[in-house]
Amino acid sequence: MAIPILKNWQNYFENPDEGLGSSYERIVLNIKLDELYQKYHVKNLLESPSFGFTGVSGINSFAAAQKDIKTFLVDHDKSRIDLIADFWSKHNNDCQINFTKDYAQLPFADNQFELSWNFSALWFTEDLYKSLKELTRCTKRAVLICVPNRSGLGYVFQKLSGKEELKKYLNEENIIPVNIIKTMKSLDWKLIDNDYIDCPWWPDIGMPKEIFLKFFGLQWLIKEKQSPPITIMNYYDGIEPDFAQNMMQHFWFEKSAPKFIKRFWAHHKYFLFEPQ
Repeated sequence: MAIPILKNWQNYFENPDEGLGSSYERIVLNIKLDELYQKYHVKNLLESPSFGFTGVSGINSFAAAQKDIKTFLVDHDKSRIDLIADFWSKHNNDCQINFTKDYAQLPFADNQFELSWNFSALWFTEDLYKSLKELTRCTKRAVLICVPNRSGLGYVFQKLSGKEELKKYLNEENIIPVNIIKTMKSLDWKLIDNDYIDCPWWPDIGMPKEIFLKFFGLQWLIKEKQSPPITIMNYYDGIEPDFAQNMMQHFWFEKSAPKFIKRFWAHHKYFLFEPQ
């Protein structure tokens, strides 16, 4: 769940090691986004909110910018915006990062973007209706919304272990699918596709494996040898050209698992909308 990122998001800018789970997540997400870039002939893209789950903030649209898609990000933390801008610059990529105190007010023209989207981020918005109304105002072809799979065993475990933080810092009602679909319908946007995504063979623990195993008294299962760092930035920087292929070796479960299994195992769900 997103709770850990509230406390440790700064750390990823110094050490972008995201581990296997987030690295796999980014590759399968890139595949889905690539489909949409082609389908909607995307030349400019908006990610709002851009702060969502684990890893380097603002990284989810990094691949779009590398494809010469004009990329815009929106965040509500000025210090994080500075770090994102510096990070992208160091990795020879470019985006426009905008600050807002309220996602119900975005500094963009009507129908400015072919595609707008967010990933596990709507629970940072104060008002779901106003935020989605503003997002759709700026968008002319499609809106993609990804949320944590609330039926997933990993989510249930994390919610039970961090329910006080969830209640204090996040608006869980904003990531409930029926609320999103109903709101988008009221804004004259229709749901054209939805499915589970990010469903590898490991559970969605949302925390270092050491902490997860310690919770069950199984820390003795961890080998003393530390795993090498894993970061998709090595792929984007051309250091590990086989990175995506290596991550896709784990795709077999997501490809073959029936939907009733994914309902309890997938880490996220996506919802794709078009204007009525």
